[in-house]
Amino acid sequence: MPNTISALEARLYPHRDSLLGIFSAFVILTLWTGSLVWLLPADLSGVPIWGLGAIFLVRMFLHTGLFITAHDAMHGTICPSLPRLNRPIGSLTIGAYALLPYQVLCEKHRLHHHYPATDRDPDFSRKYQHNAVLWFVAFMVKNMKYRRSWLQMLAMTVLFHSMWAVLHFPIANVFVVWSLPMLASTVQMFYFGVFLPHREPKGGYTDRHRAQSSYYSTFWSFLTCYHFGYHWEHHEYPHLPWYKLPSVVK
Repeated sequence: MPNTISALEARLYPHRDSLLGIFSAFVILTLWTGSLVWLLPADLSGVPIWGLGAIFLVRMFLHTGLFITAHDAMHGTICPSLPRLNRPIGSLTIGAYALLPYQVLCEKHRLHHHYPATDRDPDFSRKYQHNAVLWFVAFMVKNMKYRRSWLQMLAMTVLFHSMWAVLHFPIANVFVVWSLPMLASTVQMFYFGVFLPHREPKGGYTDRHRAQSSYYSTFWSFLTCYHFGYHWEHHEYPHLPWYKLPSVVK
């Protein structure tokens, strides 16, 4: 009987995880889309500074969620029981994030996992190990170098101008609700998911992952970057989606 239960559980786990993964992606995408549609045309002139700050932070957090969802799709963890669904979900969320090409990011992220914190890692900068600002600049330049990257930048420019010049959304709303949260989320993910985990510690790297974790509480780990501060754990267990990383923290 125990063997029968184990076999049944082994068959059910991928389907359960797929439901959780799809539900997570749906919630993040729905909240991101709903808040965008609601806030872009809204009259925010009477909202106090702290309220605008709250809107900015929530939108930044949801924007980060789009990238994290696409990242999980790259690892096949959104829908493990139906692997073919990961690509369209990842393409949708990374497209909503910044019109980025999903396949290009897959290839770059594969290099990051195969050659972490080396010269072959597109996220790494040996030269600017302890300068987060210069490393971020190098990170952006390196990751935006791909075939036809100019098309993405042109499309984002057209989209930005269309929001206020064609759709007539208030320019302040475009900045507070869309463009600035998008840029801030990039900084957020770089700092908590690249710079802190992969800068070389004083004693040097100690294992093949060449990564370390920021062991915040589960609550703060979620708020800072969807648990990607648990970065050694992500490299050790790449098959786990973001919401399961706390379960393997020692």
